[in-house]
Amino acid sequence: MKRTEKIKVLQDLVQLHTVNGNEIVVAQYLQSLLEKHGIQAKIDAFGDNRADLVAEIGDADPTKKVLAFTGHQDTVAVGNIDSWKHDPFAAEVSGDRLYGRGASDMKSGLAAIAIALIELSENDEVKLKGKLRFIATAGEEYGTPGAYRLNEQHVIDDADALVVGEPTNGNVSYAHSGSFNYRIKSTGKSAHSSTPTEGINAIQGLINYINVEKDLFADTPTDPYLGEVQHSITVINGGEQVNTIPDQAELLGNIRPTREFNNQKVIERITGAVNDLNAKNDVQLELEIIHNFEPVETDSEHEFVQLAKKVAQDNFTDREVKLQTMNGATDASVFVKNNPGLPTVVLGADNSKTDHQLNEYTTLSSYLELIEVYQQIAENFLK
Repeated sequence: MKRTEKIKVLQDLVQLHTVNGNEIVVAQYLQSLLEKHGIQAKIDAFGDNRADLVAEIGDADPTKKVLAFTGHQDTVAVGNIDSWKHDPFAAEVSGDRLYGRGASDMKSGLAAIAIALIELSENDEVKLKGKLRFIATAGEEYGTPGAYRLNEQHVIDDADALVVGEPTNGNVSYAHSGSFNYRIKSTGKSAHSSTPTEGINAIQGLINYINVEKDLFADTPTDPYLGEVQHSITVINGGEQVNTIPDQAELLGNIRPTREFNNQKVIERITGAVNDLNAKNDVQLELEIIHNFEPVETDSEHEFVQLAKKVAQDNFTDREVKLQTMNGATDASVFVKNNPGLPTVVLGADNSKTDHQLNEYTTLSSYLELIEVYQQIAENFLK
């Protein structure tokens, strides 16, 4: 595939609107692209324009190895579009940069995987001794419904290794934190604000929890790979009008568990705090778990991690490729539920520093190099 064609694929993907959903348009585009090059791709559509896609090439012999590459098709919201210097859905190119929502996170990775599949399938000099599987998911940015559906279909169960195409600036991540999203519902009793003692203020219940939460994880151990447990309260809702004591309020929080302080310990710690507060106060709190992703870790000395690092270094010659860990979670947290211990690396293009931000971009040079990296990882693993 020509350089201009590879760039056009990425531009096309960025121009497709998949903010927190609508992944069907990307899945259909990828299916058409792959099938134009003789690769069958299956779309699993669900919900309101949601969709996963699975395609594979190589040797169908079930006794041989399976290498999976995965990437998500959705993006986060763009925020205030007027604050962007470049239209987030125009996929504008300026010098070595391609701008747009999802350019880095992670349509560059998605495009690179698809093109790697195409070029390997059309290279007569390469014969893969095993399967190379492309898994494009829905909803990674919120809830990972696509990955969970794929687990139900056992798409990852036979994989021997997994590459997640999230942006890493060319570095190789061998471990990442989990992600635990939760809701605290506070229930009180409404009253007129002129007689507040006749009510129970639900917002005060949240304040009580927030005051406890800020030190709730202060004594947790530092993970040697993933560092400290990160925790944040990110959304608060409560009250209907200014002269009424609110009887309902809620907050949302996110925690990044580690192997040293895992998801179950997080649940126990929050549950204990809620129970203690309920015993001391009239306002009552309730914990709801929204999603619960475990940390993912492969030994940094594992042969697959070392293979990925070597191949990345051979191609990203303008930098020192590092082995690293990540605080962010990926679909791998879901996939390893079906395939515990699955050797996993996260490896993608530039520029992760602009993920979820205004004027997100990736560099075309790293994107084009990434295509070669993915091909060479597949060639070496399935030889």
